[in-house]
Amino acid sequence: MTKHERLTTVVSTKGQVVLPAAVRKERHWYAGTRLLIEETPDGILLKDAPLFAPTRIEDVAGMLKHDGRPRSLQDMDNAVTEAVREKHDRGRF
Repeated sequence: MTKHERLTTVVSTKGQVVLPAAVRKERHWYAGTRLLIEETPDGILLKDAPLFAPTRIEDVAGMLKHDGRPRSLQDMDNAVTEAVREKHDRGRF
């Protein structure tokens, strides 16, 4: 599909609009994809809906309390490596 190609669709009696397959494929919009609808001066704009609501660091800071000494990046890397090794040993990978 080229940028200047004009595609049309029809609004059904239920108010549904079918997006052409070429548009859905190019945008990776598959069944179940949630879209945001924005009104613009030129018409309607469809955009991917975010998977998660926007958050601020102030809203989530301190949610995962940890008692004890802070962990270093090396501590975390070692823990991940060990977990992968254990799963591999159990035949999970």
